[in-house]
Amino acid sequence: MKKIFNVALVFLLIAVTACTDLDLKPKTTSTADVLFTDEASYRRFIARVYAGLAVTGQQGPAGQADISSLDEGFSNYLRQYWQLQELPTDEAVISWGDDGLQPLNVQTWDSQNQFVNAIYYRIFFQVSMANEFLRESTSAKLDERGIRAGIRGEIDRYRAEARFLRALSYWHGIDLFGDIPFYTEEAEIGSAAPEQIARATVYDFIVGELSAIESLLAAPGENEYGRVDQAALWMLQAKLYLNSQVYTGIDRNTEAITALNKIFDSNEYSLTDNYEHLFMTDNHTSSELIWSIPFDGESTQTWGGMTFLTHAPVGGTMDAAEFGINGGWSGLRTRSSLVDRFPDETGDLDSRALFWTDGQTKEISSLTTFGDGYAITKYRNVSSDGIPGSDLDHIDTDYPMFRLADAYLMYAEAVLRGGTGGDAATALDYVNTVRRRAYRGATTGDITQGDLTLDFLLDERSRELYWEATRRTDLIRFNQFTDNGVWPWKGNVAEGKTTESFRNLLPIPANELMANPNLSQNQGY
Repeated sequence: MKKIFNVALVFLLIAVTACTDLDLKPKTTSTADVLFTDEASYRRFIARVYAGLAVTGQQGPAGQADISSLDEGFSNYLRQYWQLQELPTDEAVISWGDDGLQPLNVQTWDSQNQFVNAIYYRIFFQVSMANEFLRESTSAKLDERGIRAGIRGEIDRYRAEARFLRALSYWHGIDLFGDIPFYTEEAEIGSAAPEQIARATVYDFIVGELSAIESLLAAPGENEYGRVDQAALWMLQAKLYLNSQVYTGIDRNTEAITALNKIFDSNEYSLTDNYEHLFMTDNHTSSELIWSIPFDGESTQTWGGMTFLTHAPVGGTMDAAEFGINGGWSGLRTRSSLVDRFPDETGDLDSRALFWTDGQTKEISSLTTFGDGYAITKYRNVSSDGIPGSDLDHIDTDYPMFRLADAYLMYAEAVLRGGTGGDAATALDYVNTVRRRAYRGATTGDITQGDLTLDFLLDERSRELYWEATRRTDLIRFNQFTDNGVWPWKGNVAEGKTTESFRNLLPIPANELMANPNLSQNQGY
């Protein structure tokens, strides 16, 4: 079953509130006690929590928006998370002139930026949906509604998955914003505005939640496609531990290695032979993907997500039909800093160099001109056999949230940073395994133990994972995002310059500060 839920658009949530003032429209006049006597409602509800990562409302691709305070396509969770993780870095730029978009290219955003606001609202909308599911699926509620014992086990697993999804969004929250509002299903709807909690405290909550639900999730490879299992949990744990120094000031690289070893020891995952196939419509068949966000051109229609990532990089002399779409949006390109990390621009040596150079300049003279900067051909609405997706507007390719190659590189980094439970020889082997795939099985790209440094790994993560929404977090962990690293157009100058370190965090939206007196703005904004 490729698209497990096909991300349900039909389930209407009850009384979901997000942080303080998200301008959410009421979705139904039905009561929870009536709705949830239908046992199928619990499956539809958890499907809708998953769907919050992919779609923007109840109708798709637009209409009946979850959040009505900005353009619905802009409000997509994955689209905005991707933009904040990639556009301020050395890997991407966008040419469009929508208010607030160009400041993301050059790290000059402020607390009224609509794209910063969009990911903030989406994070807490997700938290609220997960909280509501947990409120409505307690043992007491199930008893009251006469839900059969035979379905209780599956609902318990849904509850564990809801807690995982809430933990994921809280991770995004502390990673992007630092100290954030915090509330769980214990907070009654309509109660006092949530308190702002220290980043390290929320981190501890996330770590504790993941530990508590680990045994409740399906074993690796045993859940329906698109639903999380223990391997997805181990990957999220590893990401939290690898970034613990940033979030809490405490080194937890040993714990990262422990979590990653659980993934490797499961023997469920292996690298896909062809790198490009990871980003095509049949990527759901890949043994490399640990967890993906499913998309379907017919039933998961959105102007964000994979629709955005496939259409926005296509323009100029590129033939949209080759990408399985009916037209490009002439927006996204890359900076020369990414191109220069590869041994050549054609991909003849390193197959990951997926650059479109025809009609494009390597260097960027104008951020708003699509022809300035090489285009990227990474995401396609075409199968590995060349068959176009089911819809030329909306994309069948799933988003690879977690994959094995990332786990290999994370292991190597945790070992280099002094984590125990791993070893240098294994770390080197994992890195060379990733590179041999890039070099089409040849050992010409292999490195030696002496080559394996943190600086090398930062570049290798870019070569392997560019445009997969990891770069901002990586640069901050390596202390290169603001007051150290330099790349074209950083700081709004063509040659680039360092920026103020306070931009390692995004600002709390100005409207939220006015709506919730418990919130304080991040330093510098």
